[in-house]
Amino acid sequence: MKKVILISIDGMRPDGLKRCGNDYLDKLINMSSYTFDAKTVYPSVTLPCHVSMFHSVPPERHGTTTNHYMVPVRPVSGLVEQLHMAGKRCAMFNSWEPLRNISDPGSLFACEYFKIGLFDRVDEKLTNKALDFIKDEKPEFVFLYLGETDEIGGHQFGWMSEEYLKRIHTAINCVKKVIEAVGDEYTVIITADHGGHDRCHGTEIPEDMTIPMIFYGEDFKPNNELHGVTLLDIAPTITAILEADTPVEWEGKNLLLQL
Repeated sequence: MKKVILISIDGMRPDGLKRCGNDYLDKLINMSSYTFDAKTVYPSVTLPCHVSMFHSVPPERHGTTTNHYMVPVRPVSGLVEQLHMAGKRCAMFNSWEPLRNISDPGSLFACEYFKIGLFDRVDEKLTNKALDFIKDEKPEFVFLYLGETDEIGGHQFGWMSEEYLKRIHTAINCVKKVIEAVGDEYTVIITADHGGHDRCHGTEIPEDMTIPMIFYGEDFKPNNELHGVTLLDIAPTITAILEADTPVEWEGKNLLLQL
C-alpha cells in the first residue's frame, strides 16, 4: 500500500534553497523529480497558500485571503477529507496553530503541535515526533509543517539573510532524516507555500510567488526537472498516488500524468 509524506517548508525561496549550503540537496535532486520555478497563489500568505495547497483552488474560490480563516460560501472538499473518505489515516505535525483550518474536524487520525518561540528547535522536534509516530502507526498520509524558515529566518532576520539560509539548511536536514528513515515506504513531497522578500511576503513579485518542489518516490523519475507546476497540483497528485477520488472542483493537475 502506497503512503505519502508532504513536507511544507514555510517561506522557502528556490534561490534560498540553492544557497543554503546543505550538501544533501544535490543528492536529493538526483533522486527526485523537481522544479525551482513552481508558482504559488496570490495573496502569497501562509494560510491562503495552505488552504489552496490542500483544496486545489485559488483564494478567490475558497475565500481565505489573509491569515484569518474564512468559511467558504461554496465549500470544496480538501485533501484530508478525500483521503479520510477513502479509508486513509492522516496525521499532521505543525508549529502554526491556524493550520487547524486546512482540514475538517474529525478527518485527522492524529495531530501534534509545537509553538515556535515556546520550544527550541521546533522543526527538528516535529520531525522526530512525526518519525516516531510513523514507526508506530504507519499512517497513509502525513503532513509535516516546518515553520522556522519563515517565522524566524524570514520575518525576524530577512529573506536571504544568513539566519534565513541557516533555517533552510536545518529544514533540509529534517528532510534527509525523513527520507533516510522511511523513504523506502513513503513517497516524500517537499514544497514551500510562498517565498518572501526583505522581511515580508504576500505580493505578486517573483520573490514571493516562486517556490521549489521536490518529489521523491517510486512514481517519480530521478533527476527529472518539471515545468509548469503550481501549488494547486499537490493535492490531485497525492490523491492519485493514494488512489483516492479527486473532486471535479479541484483546479490542479495530477503531475504523474506528465512524467
